[in-house]
Amino acid sequence: MDYKQELKTFFKDNCLLDEPMARHTTYRTGGKAEVYVYPKTREEWSFVLKLAETENIPLRIIGFGSNILVSGKGIGGIVCSTKRMNQVTLDGEHIKAEAGAALDKVCEMACEAGLAGMEKLSGIPGSVGGAVYMNAGAFGQETFDCLEYFDIIDREGRPATLLKEEVKHAYRKVEGVQDCIILSAGFKLQKGEFTQLIESRNTVLHKRMEKQPLEFPSAGSVFKRPANDYASRLIDDTGLRGLSVGGAKVSEKHAGFIVNFNRATPQDIKTLMDVVREKVKEKHGVELELEQILWGDFD
Repeated sequence: MDYKQELKTFFKDNCLLDEPMARHTTYRTGGKAEVYVYPKTREEWSFVLKLAETENIPLRIIGFGSNILVSGKGIGGIVCSTKRMNQVTLDGEHIKAEAGAALDKVCEMACEAGLAGMEKLSGIPGSVGGAVYMNAGAFGQETFDCLEYFDIIDREGRPATLLKEEVKHAYRKVEGVQDCIILSAGFKLQKGEFTQLIESRNTVLHKRMEKQPLEFPSAGSVFKRPANDYASRLIDDTGLRGLSVGGAKVSEKHAGFIVNFNRATPQDIKTLMDVVREKVKEKHGVELELEQILWGDFD
């Protein structure tokens, strides 16, 4: 029995073969994944990890796909989705969320419980696992601000709990988690004033609607913020707002976004990323660093 059939037998309906990744990324484009599975328990994760290790099969982890561009050529191996691990529990000033829970759901729950510290993360379209993995943030708040610990399993299937203090983290960067699967995270918040928190959350959501091109598929900010500047300002100042390649375009609403405005291929988006980086470097001497993750081969 080959590994695909082994996974299908073990996961049944939670295993999809030749699954189009356009269904699982916010760019709404991408080739097929050879195998796409939804592990939910530690035992299921151990099974798929052991199989991948034994058979030397590439294995990738995805949450909401809100920071990933998948090649149109597709990707071999196994893609594991955390999306069906989505339980969130509240205990006093502590919130524990599984990796596949929506970060925005956690923010909403915190605000409604009168707990402060995550309200400015409202509206971020990713999962808790993805947010911890890259220390997602917005409006001056970061995931690690209120993070207390997170539970992982390594590629050999060994579980561990990492305290925030044990992990080096910075702006959109967390060290040492690249070879781990994040299973859940615990947050410690502060008591706040309910009305102010709801107002703050609503203000953030309104700003997102007002300033970001939410009407088109995208994956948020394409580039990391360069030192003492903003990628969007540099892109705008270079005259690239509205620049398009195929069905991909630098958003006219927010130059830090690339949007899929007309059935863009992954290569359209990747080529536009490259053009933007090249032209910004040419004019400003700044090398923009990708915030988004590329999966598969691009031309």
